[in-house]
Amino acid sequence: MGVQNKLLSAAHDRSRPQSFDEDVVLVERFLAGEAEAFEALYRRYYDKVFAIARGILLDHDEAADAVQEIFTLVYRHLARFDRRSKFSTWIFRISVNRSIQSARRLKNRSREVELQETLPASVEEEGPLAHDPHIDQALSRLSPPDRAILTLFYWDELSLQEIADSLETNVNAAKTRLYRARERFRIFYEEANR
Repeated sequence: MGVQNKLLSAAHDRSRPQSFDEDVVLVERFLAGEAEAFEALYRRYYDKVFAIARGILLDHDEAADAVQEIFTLVYRHLARFDRRSKFSTWIFRISVNRSIQSARRLKNRSREVELQETLPASVEEEGPLAHDPHIDQALSRLSPPDRAILTLFYWDELSLQEIADSLETNVNAAKTRLYRARERFRIFYEEANR
């Protein structure tokens, strides 16, 4: 009886209307041979992918290189996108993973960058987010995975569910990782202020 209930539940879940993901339409159009559809996806996601790469790598040029690698991977493997998750989740996962891989390759280089360069242009320079060089120092001491989760949460403003999906984990694990990354940042920031 338990197996039968699971099958009925799974069939019921599949019958629920899925939220419309207009990106899937673009994916389908691209896979059908329409090159302009990929260009539309590129334009739609370039800024977010760049923000993820920039937040993790803390270097504009390295982030630009990573973005090109990310979109090359997306282009080559778009047929593998299985539609179980949203396209945005899939591309963010690729962005995080590729950026972390790039950061690990570059880990012997010192990476300090002004925070203002990693924040979106809409952030005001006055007020509580005025530039603080100690923030730069603290960010540069964090591991790439810590910078990734902070970037997704604070700069890309993803929900914990979206972060969990992008990192292929559950919400509780994402919440724990975010908490730990914030704590490490706080410690490094306090050390920089001494």
